[in-house]
Amino acid sequence: MSYGKRITWLNDREQKNNNKQQTNKIILFDMDGTLTYPRKPFDQDLTPSLIKLSQYADIGIVTGSDLDYVEQQLEFLLNHKQLRNKLHLLPCNGTKYYKPPKCEFNNFELVSEVNMKEVLDHGTFKNLMISLIEAQSSIDLHYLPLTGHFISYRGSMINWCPIGRNANDEQRKFFVHYDTAYERTYREKLKEQLERTLRHKSILKHITIKFGGSTSFDIYPNGWDKRYCLSHFNDWETWFVGDRCEDGGNDQELYEFLFDEGRSFKTEDTNQTRLIIDEQIIPKLINCETK
Repeated sequence: MSYGKRITWLNDREQKNNNKQQTNKIILFDMDGTLTYPRKPFDQDLTPSLIKLSQYADIGIVTGSDLDYVEQQLEFLLNHKQLRNKLHLLPCNGTKYYKPPKCEFNNFELVSEVNMKEVLDHGTFKNLMISLIEAQSSIDLHYLPLTGHFISYRGSMINWCPIGRNANDEQRKFFVHYDTAYERTYREKLKEQLERTLRHKSILKHITIKFGGSTSFDIYPNGWDKRYCLSHFNDWETWFVGDRCEDGGNDQELYEFLFDEGRSFKTEDTNQTRLIIDEQIIPKLINCETK
Protein backbone atom coordinates (compact mmCIF):
# COMPACT_ATOMS: atom_id res chain seq x y z
CA MET A 1 0.00 0.00 0.00
CA SER A 2 1.54 3.31 -1.09
CA TYR A 3 1.94 6.25 1.28
CA GLY A 4 -0.78 8.26 -0.51
CA LYS A 5 -3.24 5.39 -0.36
CA ARG A 6 -2.40 4.86 3.32
CA ILE A 7 -3.33 8.48 4.17
CA THR A 8 -6.57 8.22 2.15
CA TRP A 9 -7.43 4.96 3.86
CA LEU A 10 -6.78 6.38 7.35
CA ASN A 11 -9.02 9.37 6.62
CA ASP A 12 -11.77 7.06 5.32
CA ARG A 13 -11.46 4.92 8.43
CA GLU A 14 -11.82 7.92 10.75
CA GLN A 15 -14.99 8.91 8.87
CA LYS A 16 -16.40 5.39 9.23
CA ASN A 17 -15.66 5.44 12.95
CA ASN A 18 -17.71 8.63 13.23
CA ASN A 19 -20.65 7.33 11.21
CA LYS A 20 -20.89 3.64 12.12
CA GLN A 21 -21.55 1.73 15.33
CA GLN A 22 -18.75 -0.78 15.65
CA THR A 23 -19.52 -4.34 16.76
CA ASN A 24 -16.34 -6.41 16.51
CA LYS A 25 -13.59 -5.33 18.90
CA ILE A 26 -9.87 -6.10 18.94
CA ILE A 27 -7.28 -5.08 21.53
CA LEU A 28 -3.86 -4.70 19.90
CA PHE A 29 -0.71 -5.24 21.95
CA ASP A 30 2.92 -4.52 21.23
CA MET A 31 5.15 -7.46 22.18
CA ASP A 32 8.57 -6.48 23.64
CA GLY A 33 8.14 -4.32 26.72
CA THR A 34 4.37 -4.87 26.74
CA LEU A 35 3.64 -8.61 26.84
CA THR A 36 7.25 -9.67 27.35
CA TYR A 37 10.47 -8.20 28.58
CA PRO A 38 12.80 -7.44 25.62
CA ARG A 39 13.60 -10.68 23.77
CA LYS A 40 12.11 -12.71 26.64
CA PRO A 41 9.19 -15.19 26.74
CA PHE A 42 5.60 -14.14 27.36
CA ASP A 43 4.91 -13.08 30.95
CA GLN A 44 2.48 -15.81 32.04
CA ASP A 45 1.17 -13.62 34.86
CA LEU A 46 -0.81 -11.88 32.11
CA THR A 47 -2.70 -15.06 31.21
CA PRO A 48 -5.75 -14.65 33.50
CA SER A 49 -6.22 -11.05 32.36
CA LEU A 50 -6.03 -12.00 28.68
CA ILE A 51 -8.45 -14.89 29.17
CA LYS A 52 -10.97 -12.51 30.72
CA LEU A 53 -10.31 -9.91 28.02
CA SER A 54 -10.95 -12.52 25.30
CA GLN A 55 -14.56 -12.80 26.55
CA TYR A 56 -15.19 -9.28 25.26
CA ALA A 57 -12.77 -8.82 22.35
CA ASP A 58 -10.22 -10.45 20.07
CA ILE A 59 -6.51 -9.94 20.77
CA GLY A 60 -3.91 -8.77 18.26
CA ILE A 61 -0.11 -8.83 18.54
CA VAL A 62 1.39 -6.00 16.45
CA THR A 63 5.19 -5.92 16.58
CA GLY A 64 8.16 -4.84 14.52
CA SER A 65 9.57 -8.35 14.90
CA ASP A 66 9.00 -11.04 12.29
CA LEU A 67 7.02 -14.23 12.86
CA ASP A 68 10.03 -16.25 14.05
CA TYR A 69 10.51 -13.99 17.08
CA VAL A 70 6.76 -13.96 17.77
CA GLU A 71 6.74 -17.76 17.82
CA GLN A 72 9.82 -17.91 20.06
CA GLN A 73 8.65 -15.38 22.62
CA LEU A 74 4.91 -16.07 22.60
CA GLU A 75 4.99 -19.87 22.32
CA PHE A 76 2.94 -20.29 25.51
CA LEU A 77 0.31 -17.80 24.38
CA LEU A 78 0.08 -19.14 20.82
CA ASN A 79 -0.60 -22.66 22.10
CA HIS A 80 -3.04 -21.73 24.87
CA LYS A 81 -6.33 -23.53 24.16
CA GLN A 82 -8.50 -20.71 25.51
CA LEU A 83 -6.69 -17.94 23.64
CA ARG A 84 -5.20 -19.11 20.35
CA ASN A 85 -8.48 -18.95 18.41
CA LYS A 86 -8.84 -15.30 19.47
CA LEU A 87 -5.27 -14.26 18.54
CA HIS A 88 -4.37 -12.26 15.44
CA LEU A 89 -0.64 -12.09 14.64
CA LEU A 90 0.64 -8.90 13.00
CA PRO A 91 4.44 -9.10 12.56
CA CYS A 92 6.48 -6.36 10.91
CA ASN A 93 4.07 -3.58 11.96
CA GLY A 94 1.12 -5.52 10.60
CA THR A 95 2.45 -5.63 7.05
CA LYS A 96 2.09 -9.38 7.57
CA TYR A 97 -1.20 -10.72 8.94
CA TYR A 98 -1.90 -14.20 10.32
CA LYS A 99 -5.52 -14.97 11.20
CA PRO A 100 -6.45 -17.17 14.19
CA PRO A 101 -6.59 -20.94 13.57
CA LYS A 102 -9.97 -22.21 12.39
CA CYS A 103 -9.76 -25.21 14.69
CA GLU A 104 -7.59 -26.44 17.56
CA PHE A 105 -4.97 -28.26 15.49
CA ASN A 106 -4.61 -25.75 12.63
CA ASN A 107 -1.79 -23.24 12.25
CA PHE A 108 -2.20 -19.48 12.11
CA GLU A 109 -3.12 -18.57 8.53
CA LEU A 110 -1.11 -16.02 6.53
CA VAL A 111 -3.64 -13.92 4.64
CA SER A 112 -1.67 -10.78 3.74
CA GLU A 113 1.90 -9.56 3.33
CA VAL A 114 3.80 -6.90 1.39
CA ASN A 115 7.44 -6.43 0.40
CA MET A 116 9.40 -3.19 0.54
CA LYS A 117 11.33 -4.17 -2.59
CA GLU A 118 8.06 -3.72 -4.48
CA VAL A 119 7.88 -0.09 -3.31
CA LEU A 120 11.55 0.92 -3.45
CA ASP A 121 13.34 0.46 -6.76
CA HIS A 122 16.35 -1.85 -6.89
CA GLY A 123 18.92 0.96 -6.76
CA THR A 124 17.30 2.66 -3.77
CA PHE A 125 17.07 -0.59 -1.81
CA LYS A 126 20.67 -1.52 -2.64
CA ASN A 127 21.98 1.91 -1.59
CA LEU A 128 19.96 1.72 1.62
CA MET A 129 21.58 -1.60 2.53
CA ILE A 130 25.04 -0.27 1.65
CA SER A 131 24.43 2.76 3.88
CA LEU A 132 23.46 0.51 6.78
CA ILE A 133 26.63 -1.56 6.33
CA GLU A 134 28.68 1.65 6.34
CA ALA A 135 26.86 2.86 9.47
CA GLN A 136 27.56 -0.43 11.20
CA SER A 137 31.25 -0.16 10.36
CA SER A 138 31.37 3.18 12.21
CA ILE A 139 30.31 1.65 15.56
CA ASP A 140 32.69 2.36 18.45
CA LEU A 141 34.64 -0.91 18.74
CA HIS A 142 36.39 0.13 21.97
CA TYR A 143 33.27 0.38 24.12
CA LEU A 144 30.38 -1.56 22.64
CA PRO A 145 29.95 -5.35 22.49
CA LEU A 146 29.55 -6.67 18.96
CA THR A 147 27.84 -10.02 18.51
CA GLY A 148 26.12 -10.93 15.25
CA HIS A 149 22.95 -10.51 13.15
CA PHE A 150 23.31 -6.75 12.85
CA ILE A 151 21.04 -6.15 9.83
CA SER A 152 17.86 -8.18 9.41
CA TYR A 153 15.80 -7.89 6.21
CA ARG A 154 12.23 -8.92 7.02
CA GLY A 155 10.56 -8.38 3.68
CA SER A 156 8.49 -5.36 4.62
CA MET A 157 11.11 -3.74 6.87
CA ILE A 158 14.77 -3.78 7.87
CA ASN A 159 15.91 -4.03 11.48
CA TRP A 160 19.34 -2.64 12.31
CA CYS A 161 20.79 -3.55 15.70
CA PRO A 162 24.23 -1.94 16.26
CA ILE A 163 25.35 -4.55 18.84
CA GLY A 164 23.67 -7.44 17.02
CA ARG A 165 20.48 -9.34 17.83
CA ASN A 166 22.63 -12.20 19.12
CA ALA A 167 23.57 -10.11 22.18
CA ASN A 168 22.99 -11.77 25.53
CA ASP A 169 21.23 -10.13 28.50
CA GLU A 170 24.43 -8.66 29.94
CA GLN A 171 25.45 -7.16 26.59
CA ARG A 172 21.99 -5.70 26.01
CA LYS A 173 22.00 -4.19 29.51
CA PHE A 174 25.42 -2.63 28.88
CA PHE A 175 24.22 -1.11 25.60
CA VAL A 176 21.05 0.33 27.18
CA HIS A 177 23.17 1.95 29.91
CA TYR A 178 25.64 3.30 27.33
CA ASP A 179 22.78 4.52 25.12
CA THR A 180 21.06 6.50 27.89
CA ALA A 181 24.10 7.77 29.80
CA TYR A 182 23.91 11.28 28.28
CA GLU A 183 21.20 13.79 27.50
CA ARG A 184 21.27 12.86 23.82
CA THR A 185 21.29 9.10 23.50
CA TYR A 186 23.79 7.19 21.42
CA ARG A 187 21.00 5.86 19.20
CA GLU A 188 19.76 9.40 18.57
CA LYS A 189 23.22 10.29 17.28
CA LEU A 190 23.36 7.18 15.10
CA LYS A 191 19.90 7.95 13.73
CA GLU A 192 20.89 11.52 12.84
CA GLN A 193 24.07 10.31 11.12
CA LEU A 194 22.13 7.74 9.11
CA GLU A 195 19.46 10.28 8.16
CA ARG A 196 22.14 12.70 6.89
CA THR A 197 23.66 9.97 4.75
CA LEU A 198 20.30 8.87 3.34
CA ARG A 199 19.22 12.46 2.71
CA HIS A 200 22.39 13.06 0.71
CA LYS A 201 21.64 9.93 -1.35
CA SER A 202 17.97 10.99 -1.87
CA ILE A 203 16.77 7.89 0.01
CA LEU A 204 15.39 9.44 3.21
CA LYS A 205 12.32 10.84 1.43
CA HIS A 206 11.18 7.27 0.76
CA ILE A 207 11.65 5.68 4.18
CA THR A 208 10.99 6.04 7.91
CA ILE A 209 13.50 5.25 10.68
CA LYS A 210 12.19 4.43 14.16
CA PHE A 211 13.70 3.21 17.41
CA GLY A 212 12.86 -0.48 17.71
CA GLY A 213 12.87 -1.88 21.24
CA SER A 214 15.82 -0.84 23.40
CA THR A 215 18.74 -1.66 21.09
CA SER A 216 17.73 -1.36 17.44
CA PHE A 217 16.11 0.61 14.62
CA ASP A 218 13.16 -0.32 12.38
CA ILE A 219 13.43 1.00 8.82
CA TYR A 220 10.53 0.77 6.36
CA PRO A 221 8.75 2.62 3.53
CA ASN A 222 6.79 5.74 4.50
CA GLY A 223 3.32 4.86 5.77
CA TRP A 224 4.22 1.35 6.92
CA ASP A 225 4.20 2.16 10.64
CA LYS A 226 1.98 0.21 13.06
CA ARG A 227 -1.16 1.97 11.83
CA TYR A 228 -0.84 -0.33 8.83
CA CYS A 229 -2.37 -3.13 10.90
CA LEU A 230 -5.66 -1.21 11.09
CA SER A 231 -6.26 -1.89 7.39
CA HIS A 232 -7.01 -5.52 8.35
CA PHE A 233 -9.75 -4.43 10.78
CA ASN A 234 -11.56 -1.70 8.93
CA ASP A 235 -14.98 -2.49 10.44
CA TRP A 236 -13.67 -3.25 13.94
CA GLU A 237 -13.33 -1.12 17.04
CA THR A 238 -9.59 -1.14 17.75
CA TRP A 239 -7.63 -0.51 20.96
CA PHE A 240 -3.86 -0.45 21.52
CA VAL A 241 -1.36 -0.95 24.34
CA GLY A 242 2.36 -0.29 23.75
CA ASP A 243 5.50 0.96 25.47
CA ARG A 244 7.39 2.91 22.76
CA CYS A 245 4.83 5.69 22.33
CA GLU A 246 7.20 8.67 22.59
CA ASP A 247 8.61 10.65 19.66
CA GLY A 248 10.68 8.31 17.52
CA GLY A 249 9.26 5.17 19.13
CA ASN A 250 7.75 2.52 16.87
CA ASP A 251 4.40 2.61 18.75
CA GLN A 252 3.99 6.38 18.41
CA GLU A 253 1.74 6.64 15.34
CA LEU A 254 -0.74 3.94 16.36
CA TYR A 255 -0.85 5.22 19.95
CA GLU A 256 -1.54 8.80 18.84
CA PHE A 257 -4.06 7.74 16.18
CA LEU A 258 -6.31 6.05 18.78
CA PHE A 259 -5.53 8.37 21.70
CA ASP A 260 -8.28 10.92 21.08
CA GLU A 261 -10.81 8.08 21.06
CA GLY A 262 -9.58 6.99 24.51
CA ARG A 263 -8.51 3.63 23.17
CA SER A 264 -4.72 3.70 23.44
CA PHE A 265 -2.54 3.20 26.52
CA LYS A 266 1.17 3.55 27.24
CA THR A 267 2.72 0.89 29.46
CA GLU A 268 6.09 0.69 31.20
CA ASP A 269 6.27 -3.09 31.65
CA THR A 270 4.22 -6.28 31.72
CA ASN A 271 2.86 -5.61 35.21
CA GLN A 272 1.46 -2.26 34.12
CA THR A 273 0.01 -3.94 31.03
CA ARG A 274 -1.92 -6.28 33.35
CA LEU A 275 -3.26 -3.31 35.32
CA ILE A 276 -4.29 -1.53 32.12
CA ILE A 277 -6.24 -4.61 31.00
CA ASP A 278 -7.90 -5.23 34.37
CA GLU A 279 -8.58 -1.69 35.53
CA GLN A 280 -9.11 0.29 32.33
CA ILE A 281 -9.88 -1.76 29.21
CA ILE A 282 -12.15 -4.51 30.57
CA PRO A 283 -14.32 -2.10 32.66
CA LYS A 284 -14.79 0.11 29.60
CA LEU A 285 -15.74 -2.89 27.45
CA ILE A 286 -18.23 -4.10 30.06
CA ASN A 287 -19.69 -0.60 30.33
CA CYS A 288 -20.16 -0.47 26.56
CA GLU A 289 -21.98 -3.80 26.59
CA THR A 290 -24.40 -2.66 29.28
CA LYS A 291 -25.42 0.52 27.46
